Amino acid sequence: MAPRSAASRKALNASNLAGLGADTLARLLVEASAGDGGLKRRLKLELAAEVGSADLAAEIDRRFAALANSRTRVSWRKRPELLRDLTVHRRMIVERLLPVEPVLALDRLMAWFDLYPGLAGRVKDPKGELALLYFEAAADLAEAANATGPAGVAPLVEALQTRQSEWSNWIGRAAPDFRTEIAQALLDSTREGRAAPTGRLALVVRKLADRCGDVMAWAAAIPKEDAVKPDIGAEIARRFAERGHAAEARAALEAARPRAPEPARWTRRNAPAPTPEPSPAWDSAEIAVLEAEGETARAQTARWAAFERTLSGAHLDAFVSRLADFDDVEALDRAHAIAALWPDPAAGLAFLMNRGALRDGAAMVLARSEALTLSEEDTALWAGRFEGRFPAAALALVRRRATGLARAGLGRSEVVRALSAEAARLAELPGAVATLESHAAFIDGLERLSPTASGRGWR
Repeated sequence: MAPRSAASRKALNASNLAGLGADTLARLLVEASAGDGGLKRRLKLELAAEVGSADLAAEIDRRFAALANSRTRVSWRKRPELLRDLTVHRRMIVERLLPVEPVLALDRLMAWFDLYPGLAGRVKDPKGELALLYFEAAADLAEAANATGPAGVAPLVEALQTRQSEWSNWIGRAAPDFRTEIAQALLDSTREGRAAPTGRLALVVRKLADRCGDVMAWAAAIPKEDAVKPDIGAEIARRFAERGHAAEARAALEAARPRAPEPARWTRRNAPAPTPEPSPAWDSAEIAVLEAEGETARAQTARWAAFERTLSGAHLDAFVSRLADFDDVEALDRAHAIAALWPDPAAGLAFLMNRGALRDGAAMVLARSEALTLSEEDTALWAGRFEGRFPAAALALVRRRATGLARAGLGRSEVVRALSAEAARLAELPGAVATLESHAAFIDGLERLSPTASGRGWR
C-alpha cells in the first residue's frame, strides 16, 4: 500500500485527529473551549453523560435554569448560537438520556419545551426559526412519551391543561407519532368532565382522535355551527360512513345538505333563490353514506348523477367498476357523449383527452372547434396526439389557436406566424383538409383578422 501523502495527512478529518492521541486532543479542546461558551457547555455535557444519567440531567438543569432566568435580549447575531445550544441540549436528552432513563428524559424534554415562551419574548427572530425549531422537535416529544409509557401521560396532560397556548401546538404536531394508548389517554383527559373543546384544544382533540381512530371524538370536536356547513358536514359523514356508523353518517349529511339561503325580508315576494349544487365533497360523502346504509343501487345512481353534473372522472370510474361486462362499454360511450356536449368545451375535451378517447375527442374538435379556447400547451399537446390518426382534428386545433390570437389583436405576432406554418404542414397530411377549408382560405381569414397599416398582405 502506497504511503499517504503529506497533504492527506494534514487534512482535517476524524482519522487524522485520532492520530494525534488523546492527550493532545484533550489539550486542544480545553484551549478551544476557553473562548467558546457553546463548546465548553457541550464538553461538560459529554463529561456528565460519561459519569451517569443523574449527572447529565443536573448539567442540563443548570443550563435550562440560566436560560429561564435570563432577561437579556438576544440579537440576530446571537440567535444562531442560541439555536445551536438548544439543539445540542435536546439531542443530549433524546440520544443519551432517553435510552437509559425515559422518565427523566421526558421531564427534561418538557422543561426544554417550557423554555420557549420566555425565549420567544427576548429573541429577535423575524424568520420564525426559534418557533420552527420547537415545532419540529415535537417528534422527539412523542418518542419520549412512547418510551415512558403510561407514566408519561400525566405530565403531558398537565401541560396541555395549564399551558395550552403553546402545548396544544406541540402535542397536536406529535399526535400522529404517539403510541395509540398514549394518544387515547391524552384524548380521554380532554373529555372527562369537560365541555366540548374549542379553538386550539379542539384541533388537538381531532388530531388525537385521528390517531386513535375515534370518529365520535373527532366529530364532537367540530363546532355545531361548522358541522352544518356542507363541506365540513360531508367530511363528518364520510368518516362516520367509513367506520360503519351509518345512522350518524346520515344525520351529519342531512344536517349539512346544501339549502337555498333564506330570502331577505324586503325580497320575500320575489322568486325563491335556487338550491345550490352540492360540492364534490358532498357528492362523495352522500355516496359513502348510501354504501354504508347498504343502498348500493342508489349509490350507483348517485355516482352517475354526480358525474353528469361535474364530469368527474373519479365518479365515472367508480360507477363503471361496479358494472357487469359490456355494460361498462355502454356507460363509457354515454359518458363520452356527455363530455362532447359539455357546456365548457375545453373542459369536455380535456376529459376525453385525459382518458385517451381520441376518436371522440377528434369528433368533438371538428364539431365545436369555434367554441374552443385552449392554452398554447394544450393545443400543442393534443394536436400532437391527434396528428397520427386524426390529422383533421390536429389541424382544426392549430387553426383555432391562431384565429383566436388574431382576433385578440396578435395576428402579426411570431406565435401566429409559427402556428400558420404548423397549419401549413398539417394541411399536407392525407385527409387533413377533407372536411375543412383549404390552407389558402385559412390564410385569407387570418389576413382579414390582421390588417396592416400599409395595406400590404399578411404573408
